[in-house]
Amino acid sequence: MSSGARTELEVTDHILVITMTRHEKRNAIDGEMTLALDAALNQLEDSADLWAAIITGGPDMFCAGTDMAATSGTPTERGGVYGVVGRVRTKPLIAAVEGVAFGGGFEVAMACDMIVAADNARFGLPEVKRGLVPTSGAIFRAGRVLPLNVAKQVMLTGAELSPQDGYRLGMVNEVTEPGGALDAAMALARLITANAPVAVQQSLQALDALASASDEHGWELTTKARRVIGESEDAKEGVAAFFDKRAPVWTGR
Repeated sequence: MSSGARTELEVTDHILVITMTRHEKRNAIDGEMTLALDAALNQLEDSADLWAAIITGGPDMFCAGTDMAATSGTPTERGGVYGVVGRVRTKPLIAAVEGVAFGGGFEVAMACDMIVAADNARFGLPEVKRGLVPTSGAIFRAGRVLPLNVAKQVMLTGAELSPQDGYRLGMVNEVTEPGGALDAAMALARLITANAPVAVQQSLQALDALASASDEHGWELTTKARRVIGESEDAKEGVAAFFDKRAPVWTGR
């Protein structure tokens, strides 16, 4: 096992396990974690001995999204935001989710190829409650992993989606008992790595190329939404209310 700023890495049977370790902040992503995640996924891509990876936040939580006080730092050259969500990968990545996967944390999970979730996992995109919009891929990925009407409900209400509903709707591959997500993700990864690596990688790249054909347009729309939100009074009010721990007062401007 190796440790770095904000993550721990462990390799077992050609599988890289990436564990986010900023537990005191519910694994909220700051600039250091962005660099650590980017480095870990660069290692996955660049090592011929690594055939798949799992990203987890440990047994109690996955990730609460961007650290709103520190920000998530600069998007990386190979991985984009968080070092994860803008990445073009050739090797499978599985999210093992326990506890909260909110905002950017949910977007990290959506950027993975498969999701294994404990039955105490909590998925949500609460940005609208803060006068913001999801800016790390959910605007175009939520409607891929969920039926469009459900994606709209999750994004426009900020309400949570249970792992059971995620499984029923096809977003979650497997639901486990609390504490079991990593073991189940490892079992799934071993099923993948038992197969020929080149065949797996070519299959994944073909599927991703078809699914992501409109990603460039999706990022353009995300940038437009972010620009409008950045100029709005509601966004300033929503963020201020979050830090003040009070209900926001919206003006619609």
